[in-house]
Amino acid sequence: MAFDFNAKDIFEMAKQIERNGVKFYESAAAGVPGDKEKKMLLNLAQMEVAHEQTFADLEKELTDKETAVTTFDPNDEAALYVKALADTKVFFEKKIDTTSMKEILKAAITAEKDSIVFYLGMRDLVPGKLGSKRIDDIIKEEMAHIRILSKELMTYK
Repeated sequence: MAFDFNAKDIFEMAKQIERNGVKFYESAAAGVPGDKEKKMLLNLAQMEVAHEQTFADLEKELTDKETAVTTFDPNDEAALYVKALADTKVFFEKKIDTTSMKEILKAAITAEKDSIVFYLGMRDLVPGKLGSKRIDDIIKEEMAHIRILSKELMTYK
């Protein structure tokens, strides 16, 4: 089954990726020994929660055209496909050294970069009339997160 994506589909993926990010940071926080590091990772998890809310708020601003269903989908397979894409492209399960803040931050930066590449590719799959420009808002949020993570990583060099 082929899918045409609209901006709403991409925002659904973005929210799922943020939920996956929360799990990543909470899992990493459980593995680090220091309270300072644990607190920072839990703060990053809360940033992901805030990002998910930001994306939900942006999604509410979409026009009817940007949320229009583009494919006959009586079994709601598109939603499952969107979730599978989000779950396997960014913040998917991978082995990292959770005792090293440097390695955790490097993995987080890589995941954020992967998300930007993913959104750039998805933007090309969304026709302009279906809200491709809205995806730029998601990309800007992720770029801001990379700046925060990079700044934090510099303290561990």
